Amino acid sequence: MGITIKSENEIKKIRKAGLILAKTHELLAQTLKPGISTIELDQIAEEFIRSQGAAPSFKGLYGFPASICTSINEEVVHGIPSKKVKLKEGDIISIDIGVYLDGFHSDGAKTYAVGEIPRETKKLIDVTRESFYKGLQYAKAGNHLYEISTAIQQYVEANGFSVVRDLVGHGVGKKLHEDPQIPNYKLPGRGPKLQKGMVLAIEPMVNMGTYEVRILSNNTVVTRDGSLSAHYEHTIAITDGEPEILTIL
Repeated sequence: MGITIKSENEIKKIRKAGLILAKTHELLAQTLKPGISTIELDQIAEEFIRSQGAAPSFKGLYGFPASICTSINEEVVHGIPSKKVKLKEGDIISIDIGVYLDGFHSDGAKTYAVGEIPRETKKLIDVTRESFYKGLQYAKAGNHLYEISTAIQQYVEANGFSVVRDLVGHGVGKKLHEDPQIPNYKLPGRGPKLQKGMVLAIEPMVNMGTYEVRILSNNTVVTRDGSLSAHYEHTIAITDGEPEILTIL
């Protein structure tokens, strides 16, 4: 389909969807505690998103049954909320949210600690988040896409973790997943040149062990070696100057 350049008005719509997404994350962060089930988190998110006049992007997408993805511990992405799955002290949970409003999507994910977690696990979450910001420094018109990818990979690996190769970030707009694909590791070449008006979901997925993953029968992606995984994602717009994060308060 090719990379679409968004107008100021289209970016404004994505920004509105992004604000609802950021508020949803804030609401869930306040609700997370040992004993809560992932289906409760899903219901809270869906109720809030719909109360804002928007819809959850993920519900029904590729057959996904819920409004948010709740991926716990070794689950990388696409964890399905369930009545049976209750959070425990010491877990980490990656919550991925998409919001659809007025014809446009926003997409964003964060990994949260449930209660107290070991220092190395906290480091995994912190490095994953920081790797996004390392990549963001290169998200400027005139640069090339793989400069973002390279910065993410270098930071993650310098901290002793690994970057998932089988899953990538993506463009966002009228569809949740648009071109270009945005790997979190260096590929040959430089990738497309970044232009003002591109809207991108940059989303490092970082494992404590090997970067290899496997896909379960329900399409949840898990680390091959059972090690912990963290995820951090924002939807951003390329501008004339510094990039704008569209999924923050």
